[in-house]
Amino acid sequence: MAKTSPGQFINQVKDEARKIVWPTSRETVQTTILVLIMTTILSFFFLGVDTVFHAIVTWLTSLAR
Repeated sequence: MAKTSPGQFINQVKDEARKIVWPTSRETVQTTILVLIMTTILSFFFLGVDTVFHAIVTWLTSLAR
């Protein structure tokens, strides 16, 4: 592996930073809304799964009494 000097490293970082394409504000808002929707859907899904498992475990433990 070739060693680079600190100056070369900084220049390489600057060159790579120029290649970054930042999302527009509209893309950021759309992505945020999508994440919020998906998080809500998944939270209700896991609430349902947890409720079903809770009912099953409660039923099974009632059989053991």
